Amino acid sequence: MFGLKSSSLFGETKKLEREIDEFVDILSEVGLVFKSIIPTYLNNSANGKFDEMVEQVKIMESKADKITKEVEHTLYEETLIPDARSDVLRVLEHLDEVIGMYQGNCYHFSIQKPNFPKEFHEDLIDLTETVVNCVEALCLTVRSFFRDIKSVRNNAHKVTFYEKESDIKFSSLARKIFDSELTLDQKMHLRYFVEKIDRICDQAEDIADEIQIYAIKRSV
Repeated sequence: MFGLKSSSLFGETKKLEREIDEFVDILSEVGLVFKSIIPTYLNNSANGKFDEMVEQVKIMESKADKITKEVEHTLYEETLIPDARSDVLRVLEHLDEVIGMYQGNCYHFSIQKPNFPKEFHEDLIDLTETVVNCVEALCLTVRSFFRDIKSVRNNAHKVTFYEKESDIKFSSLARKIFDSELTLDQKMHLRYFVEKIDRICDQAEDIADEIQIYAIKRSV
């Protein structure tokens, strides 16, 4: 479709490359922690391990914010990649929102302490794993944008695949919740948490679409 160039956006800017790599690493790691947080909560929410993992996410989120500021400083103070500067900063800003969504979900579980009956545990864990896989595919999309732009489309396609899978699993679980014998307010409360997790995929897909547009801009 487009004659996409395969050269790295970084060129000789190793400092910028290192900073963005570190940021994407954090996004990936937060997802892996989140994937463990949900079953940990469901199995024993009173266990101190859950609170430790939530704190771990908080620390990583703060570190990601710091890196974002460092990248902005590097781009403007050292006048690097001026043609793509705004695109890079916008991508990082939106990726940081994904980390914030992970953290927000953690806080909501910690504060509101939803009571998910055992019958919903497997489906909720399965949904969470799909969401994390979606964000992992987004991480690959981001890395390919900076290093091998020809791979952007394939990796973004994986994001879309997982987003659709997440929607299916969300709808299935929501239906099971509302078909249960729980009271209406309990059903609404549980659906809120399930939907908040699913929305992470929506954000990931939006970012992947955005990156594909930036990739096309770089090709012309």
